[in-house]
Parts: sequence; structure tokens; C-alpha cells
Amino acid sequence: MFLRSRLRLASSAAGLVTVLCGGVAGAAPAPGAAGVGDPYYPNAGNGGYSISHYNIRLTYNPATDLLSGNTTILATATQDLSSFDLDFLLPIKSLRVNNFLAQTRTAAVGEVVVTPQAPLVKGSNITIVVEYAGTPSTVKDATGFTAWKKTPDGALANDEPDISPWWYPGDNHPTQKATYDVSVAVPNGTSVLSNGTLVSTAPQINGWTRWNWRSTKPQASYLTYIAVGNFEIRNAVATNGQRIITAYSANLGDNADAAKASVERTGEIIEFESSVFGDYPFEAQGGVVSPGINFALENQTRPVYSNAFFRAGANTSVIAHENAHQWFGDSVSVQAWRNIWLNEGFATYAQYLWSEHEGEGTAAEVAQYYYDLRPADDPFWQFVVASPGAGNEFNNAVYQRGGITLQALRNKIGDDNFFNLLKTWTSSHKYGNGTIEQFIALAEKISGQPLFDFFQTWLFTPGKPAGGIGNPATAALSAKVAKAKPKSVDQIDLTHQILATESHH
Repeated sequence: MFLRSRLRLASSAAGLVTVLCGGVAGAAPAPGAAGVGDPYYPNAGNGGYSISHYNIRLTYNPATDLLSGNTTILATATQDLSSFDLDFLLPIKSLRVNNFLAQTRTAAVGEVVVTPQAPLVKGSNITIVVEYAGTPSTVKDATGFTAWKKTPDGALANDEPDISPWWYPGDNHPTQKATYDVSVAVPNGTSVLSNGTLVSTAPQINGWTRWNWRSTKPQASYLTYIAVGNFEIRNAVATNGQRIITAYSANLGDNADAAKASVERTGEIIEFESSVFGDYPFEAQGGVVSPGINFALENQTRPVYSNAFFRAGANTSVIAHENAHQWFGDSVSVQAWRNIWLNEGFATYAQYLWSEHEGEGTAAEVAQYYYDLRPADDPFWQFVVASPGAGNEFNNAVYQRGGITLQALRNKIGDDNFFNLLKTWTSSHKYGNGTIEQFIALAEKISGQPLFDFFQTWLFTPGKPAGGIGNPATAALSAKVAKAKPKSVDQIDLTHQILATESHH
């Protein structure tokens, strides 16, 4: 699947290559690791180097699904390297390391081993240029799955936990963040959406246009996307002065107006969430609606939504969910996929808060409704949120039990401590990563309370927590929501029915 390139140099030239690759090699250069050590996905990410920037420059033909071009990677060696890995699935035409052709081989599906002409010294700069071409929709990972979505008028590179190997090579794990320039040429009349700001659109020869996007804040690989097709693109300005870019596929049918009535409120929703979670961490806002997926994903600065979310009318709850991820998941990403509660539980609780803001049921009422909804013997309560297992990260319990847990925590430590905790978490881990254990430690520090038993019950132990969610008016609240469920529940239920399909691996 991957082509090998060899270049034999005379011994006199080899010394020059060593200098160009970063100086005299260390005593015992070794291969970089094939993964970063995530227990759920051992080959996710790579070891031995750190990427700071991707420049992705592609041409895409919707008619043939042919994707071609190159990616330039700027990195730094974190050890003396004899070889290193890239996570990638498309056929490679050539690969250069610091201007010199390098050898490549496939160690496993999606795992490309790169051997440069000379070892790379720890601390040295690395420039990797990969030329490639392929039809992503025909390429499968080790599980037989294709994350690339071909649509009638284009394609979506949009999925979790993996999408990048189908369209650019790199270091595919949430701990491995970088900045991005994404440039894609497509036939005139076709649009390209991506993350960050639209730098320019440039006419090309023979009826093509190149779209250039830039992301200036650290960004994980699965949050980097492109949406190609026939879109209506809208521009607006947020109250903080940022550009809001939204886009709607021409193929939304009867859901188009409901989608627009939802996504066009993105700026308002981010303004509200900023008041709760702290300053919005990125440089742009927006959203994209397409029929090519059956889920939503919190792509950094610009989530993509299935039009199915709007089949019952406007749904601002899903907008609140995906944009809460800009703080919980995008800015503060998981250290390992086991910690997915830090993403989905918090985005779910944002829906509860948005419900209260809209006057459609307080967060306490919504949480109580979902706590009371299922009896203690329901399998829902047997799922361990803090240890979902590979492929189960998007189980409904991670969302709903995760959201209820946060209301129970709020009841236990009080509003002042709770909202201070949320803002402190997002600020202290901004553009970084976190674990459930770190969040627990911070909660204990801010509240001054021992919380081990609380979190052990709610996140680490199967079974419905006895005693309710700790609200002093639990009985009265249960009676109230049993008589008339919160108005927001229908939107939340629809959102979570669809979001539960988010994992495909």
C-alpha cells in the first residue's frame, strides 16, 4: 500500500546528511514508539517527536473522490530517533525528512514507519513532507471501518475518535495538538469548510477554486476536519467581535429552516456558555449542517451537525452541547480516551444549564428527571462511566449519568464552589489535557471537602446511587418532574439518541 523510496549516497555525502538532519546523532538512536500509550487504542499517536504545525495542501474532486496533494509537518525530536511512525491510511507517493527522501514501510494498518537517511538528534527540528493520493472512501482501518463520508456533492472528513488518517498523515491522539493551515482546491461552485478562520479563496486554472483556512490555537487531530459540497455560507459577527461562519448543505430538505433557526444562535449560546465556563478559548465560531452523517462532532471552532437533529424543529440543545465541547474536549482534551466523561458529561450538563437559561426547566429539574427516569435495575445504571472501555466511550450513560453526576456534585459543594471549579478547570488546563483524577483533586481543593467516596459512587461503581442527587428538596422535585417533565427534555432526548451513535469503532 505504501511505496518505498531509497536514495544511496556516497560516504562523503552521508556526513552532510547527518548535519542537515540535526547534527551528530546520539549514541544509540532508537525507533519512536508506535503509540502514546493510550490503553484503549495502543497505536494512537506516536512517540519520539512532537508536532507543532501542519500545512495541508490538497486537491479534491467530488466526482471521483480523488484526494491528492501534500502535507508538510513541522516537528521536534524528543529523543534520538532512528525511525518514527506516522498515522496514515492513504498511499504515499514520496516522503522527505529535512529535504531528503526517506524510506517508508507499513508496520500495521494505518501505521507508517519512516526511516530517515540519518538519525535525528533529540531537540532537533524536523520538516516532513508527504506527497500522496487516493480515494479515502475506499480505504479501511484495521477494524474494516471507513471514517471518510462520501456525499452526493462532496465529502465529510468528520469522525471521532479517528478521522485524520483518511486525509492527512500525522500524530493521531488528543494529547498531540498543533496549529493548522488547511488548503483545498475544488471545482468552482463547490465549497470547503474547515476550522478557524477563512484566510482566502483563490481562483485556479481550469475552473477550480482553492479555499485556505487557518487554526492558530492548539488543536487535536480528530477535531480537524473538512466539509466539501454545495453549501450556503453565512457570515456574522459575535458580540466579542469574532467572525461567525455557518454553512448549510443544499440537501437538507424540510429540515433546512429548523437547522438555520438553531445554528444561527451559535453566537448567543457561546456568549452564555462563556459566562459559565470562562472566556471562549478560540479565534472563531460557527457550525456546519450536512446530511452526510448521523451524529454531531465538536470540530474546533465549527461543529458539524447531522440534519437529523432538526427533524422535529429547531434544536438549540445540541448547539449548546457541541459548543460546550469547545471548552470541555477541545481546549481541555482528554489525556486518554478513558476520561471521556470530562467531555461528554460536561457537554450534557451544558444542555441542562441552557434549559434553565431558556426557562424550559432548571438544571436541577432536568437532572432529577433523568435520575428518576430509570429504576435501579435498569442496565443503564450498571455502566461504569469512568471506565467505559474501548468502543463504548459514547454510551448514553456517559452522557446522562455523567450530566446527573455534575448536578449531584453541584448540590454537594454548593453553587459558588461548583462554578468556580468549572472556570478554574478550563483555565488551568487550557489548550492542554486532563484526567478524571485531576478533576477530582481540583474539586476537593476548591470545595475543601473529601470527595473520593462521592466520585467513587457516581463514576466508578455500577448501580444507581442511593439517596438521589443530594438535593434537599428531592421528594418535591421528583413529584414535580413526574407530573410535568421539563420542556427541554424532548430536545435533549433527541440529541442524545443521535449522539449515542457517535462512536463507530
